[in-house]
Amino acid sequence: MKYVIAMIRPERLDAVKRELQKIEVSRLTVSSVSGYGAQKGYMEIYRAMEYDANLLEKIKIEIAVNDEFLEPTIEAIKTGAKGSDGYVGSGKIFVLPLENVIRIRTNETGPEAI
Repeated sequence: MKYVIAMIRPERLDAVKRELQKIEVSRLTVSSVSGYGAQKGYMEIYRAMEYDANLLEKIKIEIAVNDEFLEPTIEAIKTGAKGSDGYVGSGKIFVLPLENVIRIRTNETGPEAI
């Protein structure tokens, strides 16, 4: 089992969800987060004052998958997040080992709980 965390641009969320639905991955958690990577923010003018807006809005997607769904999930996220442009700031995907999952309602554990 793996825990997949993806940071993407907010406008690409619908495309990522569509790609995940195509491969029948339907359980995910989405959060609004702020941060920056290679693009390091941008200059913004507010009330005639310039300031560095170095925390950009991002979307964090978290998905627990069984091993056989890992590569299709990664490809779906990459396809949806990159789109046709692939700009700097398209995102990152992190894959972590997942020791155990417990479904509270049924007490199922491990891959069956996902």
